Amino acid sequence: MRNLAITKDVQSALTPNSVLQDLLEGNKRFTNGKLEGADNSALVNQTTGGQFPKAVVLSCIDSRVPVETVLDQAIGDIFVARVAGNFENVDILGSLEYSCKAAGSKLVLVLGHQSCGAVKAACDGVELGNITAMLDNIKPAVEKSKDEVEGESNSSNATFVAKTVENNVKLTIDRIREKSEILKEMEDNGEIAIVGGVYSLETGKVEML
Repeated sequence: MRNLAITKDVQSALTPNSVLQDLLEGNKRFTNGKLEGADNSALVNQTTGGQFPKAVVLSCIDSRVPVETVLDQAIGDIFVARVAGNFENVDILGSLEYSCKAAGSKLVLVLGHQSCGAVKAACDGVELGNITAMLDNIKPAVEKSKDEVEGESNSSNATFVAKTVENNVKLTIDRIREKSEILKEMEDNGEIAIVGGVYSLETGKVEML
């Protein structure tokens, strides 16, 4: 049972690779049904005065992908930024920069997921209120997939959707590096890593890209 929150000294000793391996091991525990227990009361008390998360995860809002659960992380372990379609914008970039530059996190994980509703909507060109502008962020991935997948370029083509989910993660990572000088410099200096993966709704496993 985990009853000790991450301290500044513990966080400082971590490396981007060790943090990634820790998250993947947590996901393995999740898929094996062997989640570690946590003393939440103790962790709440220890983190009241501050926090030193090891990573920040940019994920979709999908209710089937509760990030802390599928990575088996506890209170104080990770930051989570969520938006439908797990893309970046100014607010998300600022949140990622805060997580790493100000709060010391060692890893940025962009986490897409199988059969993403936002991706499917972007594939189908859905237009509805503010959703229209939101989906524009995913359109570059849709266009990229059109050159890579045969058949229908819409949500009826599962292969097309899967490829677009992957491309959306990859292009989001590219844009994070392009739009954030802070994160790009930190990655170049080996202080952080920016990586991507896709979560399987069927197996619960995170596959790194």
